[in-house]
Amino acid sequence: MPTLKAIWGPKGRQVMVPTPAQPKKRYGIGAVDYHTGRTVVLVRRRKRRREIAELLEALLQKHPTGTVYVAWDNSNTHEDEEIEAVLRGAAGRLVLLYLPTYSPWLNPIEMLWRHFRREVTHCELFENVKALIAATYEFFERYNRCPWRVLSIIGSNPAEIA
Repeated sequence: MPTLKAIWGPKGRQVMVPTPAQPKKRYGIGAVDYHTGRTVVLVRRRKRRREIAELLEALLQKHPTGTVYVAWDNSNTHEDEEIEAVLRGAAGRLVLLYLPTYSPWLNPIEMLWRHFRREVTHCELFENVKALIAATYEFFERYNRCPWRVLSIIGSNPAEIA
């Protein structure tokens, strides 16, 4: 489903953006490293506790040593036995930091999702879900090659953090 925003068009002609009758949904679940700007993103049919646990496992695989801190909101998908099992399996290497309710501006990945929507999905209808998923992964792969751009988008300055 394209996100509809104001766009420029020829004077006197309305720009038409096609939309599907019954959209097929996919959910992006991701994290951004506040120090390096690298991302881990999964696209799934659902956004349940199992998929959130998959993201945490992917983060632990990407960072095999050291402690991984995850700042996230108080969504009900973030609390479950599956999440607890990942925490126990991480043996203290995974620390969850809960942000205040209704404060997306405190979560760096939200800024990156907003940028993603502007660049990839605004006023754009993809031929099929497969094309949308490919565009999603291409966006994050491209930005992982230029992590300083991600740091700029999320407002991180690694020199100040160190």
